[in-house]
Amino acid sequence: MSDSDRLQTYRNKRDFARTPEPSGEALPRGEAPMFVIQKHAASTLHYDFRLEADGVLVSWAVPKGPSLNPSDKRLAVPTEDHPMEYVDFEGNIPQGEYGGGTVIVWDTGTYRLLPREGETDTFAAAYERGRVAVWLEGRKLVGGFALIRTGKGEKARWLLIKMDDESADPGRDPVRDEPQSVLSGRTIEDVAAEAE
Repeated sequence: MSDSDRLQTYRNKRDFARTPEPSGEALPRGEAPMFVIQKHAASTLHYDFRLEADGVLVSWAVPKGPSLNPSDKRLAVPTEDHPMEYVDFEGNIPQGEYGGGTVIVWDTGTYRLLPREGETDTFAAAYERGRVAVWLEGRKLVGGFALIRTGKGEKARWLLIKMDDESADPGRDPVRDEPQSVLSGRTIEDVAAEAE
């Protein structure tokens, strides 16, 4: 599948004459792959967990957001690939548009894959196998996280799980305690107020 084809679903769902979201090109941004976690107040509040792979942001919607407690298994619903320009996107998507609501960049940084011992991995191989383990170097989150696919076919679900490493901290809740954007310092309420 070409890079352009990977973004076709994303583009088909949006009217770029109405939404401020980037129409985007599939292209890498730097040497180390990037990640972004966006807090998104759409029909329901959730966190979009996005990992750069092959020039696009492979994306999951995580209703409760990431946890630093390895005992927590957070549902992560796959969504369409997003363009790399989405790494910096904050703003208000008009109601009636796909994903209508407010978006802030809750965390961002770089990541590296954590292949299983003795294996060399690519993102595509890890995704196909159903276990994408990464080490995040973000502003809020640092450490290992795993996205694990459960089930098969239509019933397949993914879980986002904090790995049990030195950065695990069951007593810390960054989703609750650090609601602001790492880019602008604004909360989702601050950004939403700009649309009024």
